[in-house]
Amino acid sequence: MTKRTVLLGTLLALVMAASQAPGQFISRDPGVRGGPAGAGQMIEGLTDTQKAVFAAGAEDFAEEDTLASGLGPRFNLDSCAGCHAQPAIGGSSPRVNPQAAIATFNGAKNILPSFIKATGPVREVRYKYGPDGSRDGGVHGLFVISGRKDDDGTDASRCTIKQDDFDPQFARGNVIFRIPTPVFGLGLIEAIPDYAVVANQLATATSRTALGIVGRPNFTLPSPNPNRNGNDGTVARFGWKAQNKSLLMFAGEAYNVEQGITNELFPNERDEDSACQLAPVPNDTTNMDGKTAAEVLSGIQKFAFFMKFLAAPVPARGTDSTRSGKALFVSTGCALCHTPTLKTGPSEIDGLNKKDVNLFSDLMLHGMGPGLADDILQGGARGEEFRTAPLWGLGQRIFFLHDGRTSDLKEAILAHRSPASQRFPASEANQVINRFDGLGESQKQDLLNFLRSL
Repeated sequence: MTKRTVLLGTLLALVMAASQAPGQFISRDPGVRGGPAGAGQMIEGLTDTQKAVFAAGAEDFAEEDTLASGLGPRFNLDSCAGCHAQPAIGGSSPRVNPQAAIATFNGAKNILPSFIKATGPVREVRYKYGPDGSRDGGVHGLFVISGRKDDDGTDASRCTIKQDDFDPQFARGNVIFRIPTPVFGLGLIEAIPDYAVVANQLATATSRTALGIVGRPNFTLPSPNPNRNGNDGTVARFGWKAQNKSLLMFAGEAYNVEQGITNELFPNERDEDSACQLAPVPNDTTNMDGKTAAEVLSGIQKFAFFMKFLAAPVPARGTDSTRSGKALFVSTGCALCHTPTLKTGPSEIDGLNKKDVNLFSDLMLHGMGPGLADDILQGGARGEEFRTAPLWGLGQRIFFLHDGRTSDLKEAILAHRSPASQRFPASEANQVINRFDGLGESQKQDLLNFLRSL
């Protein structure tokens, strides 16, 4: 950004400020909601065995992995709960980023990349393209175990692999970020039948079309409808681009990619330098000699059941302002993508059986335009497409959008609007955001208050 650009931007801001009448009310994000977390508990209706599995999963989710348990060789953090911490275990990025401390923990020889800040958010890095210009899109672990020595004597001094040189890639615009998605209520989301997702799309088709909203489930072949899993043709729904089909797949991939822990779904190390292999591979497996269900299950199975049995966030008590904001949320068209409620199908688990799921998402992919495009292809999702993010629990989130670029909810809403470019079509949300922008300031405030009540 040039000095001239900065100067012009400053002058424009001054002109806009001068045009506002003295004392004029301007809507703003009320900020992270205080009070109880209202999250992190198990769903109701679980059996004693299911409760025990939930507790074991929560314990494993919070555990900090070590060299002896298979951490690395390349990783982003040593604990699931370190990333999923706000406002309770299972949430999103905390305000204080634990990645800043893990870089040199126990003598590890890592340099903290310029874009990882102690003040957050927690980030993972993907490269858009490889050195030869071909597509990359994969996660590049921020840290390596080289030089680290843990308190139990496990020593990675013979491991000499180097970190990626991130800053030149970042300067070239080849780096994109992802922040953690909350895992509250994911068992409810997993239990929503495909037909409910498709029926919701069809029921709102006319209203969507009128506002330029398309949306599609993430399918790949054999179905022509692209958020479907390529093997069985069912709707994938987890991750920023709905790239993962199930909670078990979601758990297995995250354990391997984020912590470097190999497991029965992802049994191969991402870096196979022999000097950096300090634990048997796969690092985490089913315990056939366990005496209870919780003892038998592998780590990724415990993680999956923890997420399956984790209750949805509890919204704040409604007020006149939030009730007005809820009506505006519908009338502006926000609810066409952020569907307030879907319903689970039949389930043997009482807490998941035919339940209303107040997730505020249609679980479909939508084109968000060049302003939010990350140019990463995942499953059937294009570079500008993202799954509609569920909004439940939004009131206590600190960072917004897939890359955590803002902590201001109003700014995040406006970022959904962008015109077409040579590479990407216009955002499907443009007309809805124009409607939001056209509201009176008190109406905008009601809508923001409603969102922060979720």
